Amino acid sequence: MSTDKNRATAAAILPLVGGPDNISSIAHCMTRLRIGLHDRSLVQDEALRALPAVMGVVEDDTYQIVLGPGTVARVTPEFEALVEEARAAAPTAPPAAAPPAAAAHAPLTADGLAAQGAALKQAQKAKNATPFKLFLRRIANIFVPLIPALIGCGIIAGLNGVLTNMGWLPAIVPALAAMASGFMSLIAVFVGYNTAKEFGGTAILGGAVAAIIVFPGVAKIDAFGQPLSPGQGGVLGALAAALLAVQVEKWCRRWVPEALDVLVTPTLTVLISGLVTLFGLMFLAGEASAAIGTFANWLLATGGAFAGLVLGGLFLPLVMLGLHQALIPIHTTLIEQSGYTVLLPILAMAGAGQVGAAIAVYYRLPRNGSLRTTIKSALPAGFLGVGEPLIYGVSLPLGRPFVTACIGGAAGGAFIGLCNQLGTAFGSTAIGPSGWALFPLLDGRSGMGVTIAVYAGGLAVGYLVGFAATYFFGFTRLLCTSLNQPSEEEQSTSDDQVTSTTAEEETVPTR
Repeated sequence: MSTDKNRATAAAILPLVGGPDNISSIAHCMTRLRIGLHDRSLVQDEALRALPAVMGVVEDDTYQIVLGPGTVARVTPEFEALVEEARAAAPTAPPAAAPPAAAAHAPLTADGLAAQGAALKQAQKAKNATPFKLFLRRIANIFVPLIPALIGCGIIAGLNGVLTNMGWLPAIVPALAAMASGFMSLIAVFVGYNTAKEFGGTAILGGAVAAIIVFPGVAKIDAFGQPLSPGQGGVLGALAAALLAVQVEKWCRRWVPEALDVLVTPTLTVLISGLVTLFGLMFLAGEASAAIGTFANWLLATGGAFAGLVLGGLFLPLVMLGLHQALIPIHTTLIEQSGYTVLLPILAMAGAGQVGAAIAVYYRLPRNGSLRTTIKSALPAGFLGVGEPLIYGVSLPLGRPFVTACIGGAAGGAFIGLCNQLGTAFGSTAIGPSGWALFPLLDGRSGMGVTIAVYAGGLAVGYLVGFAATYFFGFTRLLCTSLNQPSEEEQSTSDDQVTSTTAEEETVPTR
């Protein structure tokens, strides 16, 4: 039954994005189905948003349909299968015709905020199409496919820690440790593979060069007057090594004769990139990785509350500017070094502020049934850390509530940072989830009970401050008055009901 439901969702989405011939690529991340399109004009945005399984749509480098964690991983294979089946059945079918205007803009019960949010997102996308931000997006594309493994191994590591601390199932603990640590010990290889693939090189050559970093035999090699350590430089070294390998490979493809390409190009790529990695990149990346870990710990140990306030309050604006993608390699480096990233629980407070703000909007606008329906449908996803429906459907188009939501995130971040400064240091063993979905991934030095309590306290502060700031300061009197009224469709329905009731009363005989 579950498979049928996921296939039905995929089947409902496919015609609304222009059909199989309009699809150029299909992928997914933690929460979104990412589709490459040939013709953007064929997409029926409003009809997509109206589907029960769709939490929202976001247009970036790809067209992204927010389905939520878990669901997207099940719907994507069904969507891919439907596209392949349709292409196999009609391989020469012409591109789908543009939908009639009436179908593309079918009347829906909405207050226009979702459309405003989409327009804001589109405008921000145009501003973010700078070479630097596009480069950051490509860096993020390297790490996003690794997130499921990080989550799975992170949860197993947490379970292993609980069993170790409780003294339970000692025979199972080593097996769980191997499962949790195996991927992390080889993460540099996966980063190198994805880097070469993303930047146009041969993926396996990128992985081969990155594998040098984790090979135990590097301990016999001296660089800069000291022996190397296996894994030195970590994911940053693997990223740099694979980028270099791509450039060497492209140079070889231009200059090596075709008859010798199959022998010479891979050999020179691994040889040149490998030597530079061993006698330069590993040392430099190792120093950079150590500096990142030291700075993150120092930042929260000395300026905890203030640092948390700034990080929690500014994270969503960073997301809108496209700069948050620079944090992904930093998160991964911290996880590789200490087993968890101390930054993610603080940044997750931004989502808590959005939830609190949305609840305040719900209570401030009791007569706006359309907006209240949107909030009720988006809140469950918001509690689980999927914030796009609330951001682009509620707070951002309204203006002030987005700012007051960021204030809530700042307060929650300050609470987490203060507790860190006072000695309760903890973080997330994986990246991707936030909100309540982050609880299974928490780890720290103070024990799980204290760690969970502090994180829950941060969420509560974010909810409460986001709610209070939005309820009291999120609306001007004019805006509140204009929004706190039923939509035309709701008013028409209400009038019809009144008319019907009056007619019934008039037909009742008097005695």
